[in-house]
Amino acid sequence: MSGLQTRRRRRPELNLVPLIDVLVVLVFFSFVTMQFRSPGTLNITLPRVETAGTNAFDGTVILGLGKDGELTFATDSTAPRIIAETDLPGLLAQIREVNREVPVLIRADESTELRRLAFVMDACRKAGLHKFSLQSR
Repeated sequence: MSGLQTRRRRRPELNLVPLIDVLVVLVFFSFVTMQFRSPGTLNITLPRVETAGTNAFDGTVILGLGKDGELTFATDSTAPRIIAETDLPGLLAQIREVNREVPVLIRADESTELRRLAFVMDACRKAGLHKFSLQSR
C-alpha cells in the first residue's frame, strides 16, 4: 500500500465574483423596471388645518365652491351670486383692470373636487391675480 500516493483533496471554494456580478445586474434591472407611483394615484385624505388662525381676510373678491358644484362670486360691495365656470375668467379680468393687486379669497367646501379648485386657482393666475389664498376651517 505504500505504492499508492495519497493525494490531498482541495477544499471546495465558492467563487464570489460571478455571484456579486449577477446580484448587481438584478438590482440594476429592478431599478430600471420599477414603476414609481405619483402622489396623485395614492388614496389620501387631506388633514384639517388646526393652526390656520382666525381666517381674517381683508380682500375684496371672494370665490366660493360649494359641495353641490356651484361657484359663487362676491366682492366687498356685492352679495354672493352663483355664476357659471365660463363666466369666471371674464369677471376676474374685469377685476384685474380695476386693480391688479386685489387679493382673492377662495372658500371651498371640504368635499369639493380638487379639479374644480385647481380650475379656480388657474383662472386667477390666467387673469393676472396672483394674490389668492384658500380659507380653511
